[in-house]
Amino acid sequence: MDISFDKLPVSLEELMALPYASLNEPEYSAALFVAVMMNYSKDKEQTYKMLEFLKGSYGLTPYEKSFLADRMADGDHVVRSFFKGTSPENDYTPSMPYTIEAERGVDGELDGRIKIYMTSSGADSKRHILLRHKPSTDQWFVEDQMLLAMIRPPKSEDPWA
Repeated sequence: MDISFDKLPVSLEELMALPYASLNEPEYSAALFVAVMMNYSKDKEQTYKMLEFLKGSYGLTPYEKSFLADRMADGDHVVRSFFKGTSPENDYTPSMPYTIEAERGVDGELDGRIKIYMTSSGADSKRHILLRHKPSTDQWFVEDQMLLAMIRPPKSEDPWA
């Protein structure tokens, strides 16, 4: 499923105004995680508020904040790599509109959880995010993510390019 954004959210209010904020499809929640993380280097506090919404009752722990700080220390090119049109050669510059391809894992839903896989143009294999379904609201919330691992450096930062 392709999820497209004309503009990426920079606040909880902007996030809530998006049709995908219904979180009624796991692909919506997964794509919103990537869209929200694009704001991290500009405004951590607003990003944390948006992530709190995407995590639901899990909340965002101090450990997760520290993990995000570690993964985002080198910039947002890892996050940008999930948008269509990016590559190491173009320094992970997404095409417009911002589009993310998200697909359900072959295991399907298990115990109210599902893995959504996304392609990073800087990695050799797809990365996943684990979502949990809340039946009372029919929403999918972020439980864990394996998206922010290292990728190939952008060409402008690659000493071997």
